[in-house]
Amino acid sequence: MTTPAGIDQITHILAVGSGKGGVGKSTVSANLARALAAEGKKVGLLDADLYGPSQPKMMGSNQAPKGDGSIIIPIEKDGVKFVSMGLMNPGGKALIIRSPLAIKAIQQFLLGVAWGELDYLLIDLPPGTGDIQLTLAQQAKLSGAVIVTTPQKVASEIAKKGLEMFETVNVPVVGIVENMSGYSCPSCDEITPIFGQEGGKDLASEFNVPLLGQIPVDPMVMQ
Repeated sequence: MTTPAGIDQITHILAVGSGKGGVGKSTVSANLARALAAEGKKVGLLDADLYGPSQPKMMGSNQAPKGDGSIIIPIEKDGVKFVSMGLMNPGGKALIIRSPLAIKAIQQFLLGVAWGELDYLLIDLPPGTGDIQLTLAQQAKLSGAVIVTTPQKVASEIAKKGLEMFETVNVPVVGIVENMSGYSCPSCDEITPIFGQEGGKDLASEFNVPLLGQIPVDPMVMQ
């Protein structure tokens, strides 16, 4: 018997957003999902970045998901169930579709996947504050959002727009993750702030939300 599709059996749905690309949002999403699974939680990961899906590479699986009629059976890797447009498009060709079709694809990933019983579903959002983000904010019954930024002012100012979007649609912001907070030297263990300092901390202070962590650039994470 197939697990029912949809999100009714999911306790917490968390969006991971940034407002802009290139800040490590997908890396944070994948590692957070794996960390929760390692703690014994039932975890799912929805890659909502249709045009630049990263989770197949992050999760280490290009296996195409199976279907049961109109229901998608998610891939499971290291205790994490996940779906991604990258799994549907193994050739990696550019996805060229208009917003209405993109929204339908997101709705399928959200409501047409056999997620089953989960403690957490993490949604790796695409950059920006457009149709996909609003569709998920309105239909996913989000418990909250995590904002990822880097220390640079240009990144934190755009992350601020993502944070303001969630506030506008009444989704609580769980906190800020400052990624690339410095370079972690593998030889001397020193951390050098190559992208500046305090961008995430200042953003958290401005909006009175927690600074959840500061993650240095670490070659081991890249590997």
